[in-house]
Amino acid sequence: MRRKIIMALVLASVAFPAGAETVQERAATCFACHGEHGQSETENTPSLGGQQAPYALIQLFMFREKLRSFEPMNEMAKAFTDDDLRTFSDFIATLPKPAPPADAGDPARMARAQALVQQHRCNTCHNPDFSGKDNVPRLADQREDYLAKTMREYKDNSRHGYDGTMAEVLQPVTTDQIADLAYFLARAR
Repeated sequence: MRRKIIMALVLASVAFPAGAETVQERAATCFACHGEHGQSETENTPSLGGQQAPYALIQLFMFREKLRSFEPMNEMAKAFTDDDLRTFSDFIATLPKPAPPADAGDPARMARAQALVQQHRCNTCHNPDFSGKDNVPRLADQREDYLAKTMREYKDNSRHGYDGTMAEVLQPVTTDQIADLAYFLARAR
C-alpha cells in the first residue's frame, strides 16, 4: 500500500508536462517510474524497453479499462484515447531492450530454471531467447523482482491476463521454482 501511495505522489508531481506535444515529451512521465529510456531501476517496476507494440497496447488498454489494477497506471491511462494507446505502445517498442546483469548467474540455479523452461515450454510463447512476440511480453533481462512478483500474482490469480494461460502454466510451479525462473530470465542472454 505504501508503494502505491508513493507511486501516486510521483505521478501527481510529474503529470504530463505542460505543453508537452511529442510522445517523447509526454513519455517523460513514464520514465519517472520505469527509468530513463524505459530501463527500470525501481523495485517491482518493469523495464519497458524491448517490449513489442502489441503487448504494450494491450497492457495500456487493460490499465485504462481497469482490467488490470494498479492505481498509478490506471490513473495515468484513464484519459488516453485509442490513438494515445497506439502512439505510446509504438513508442515503447522503440525503446532499447534492458541490458543483462554483469554476472552470468549461479550455474545450479540457471540449470534448474532451464529445466523448468523446457518442462513448461516457456520458450515457445516467449521465444527461445525470451524476446517476446506480438502480444507476448519480453522476459529476457527484465527485473528479477518484477518477474518473481508477476509470476506469483499469476499463480495466485491476483493478476489476470487477457487469457488464463499464465495462471494455468504456473499452478504446479513452486515458490522456489518461481524464484529460480525469475533469476534465470533476468539473466537471459
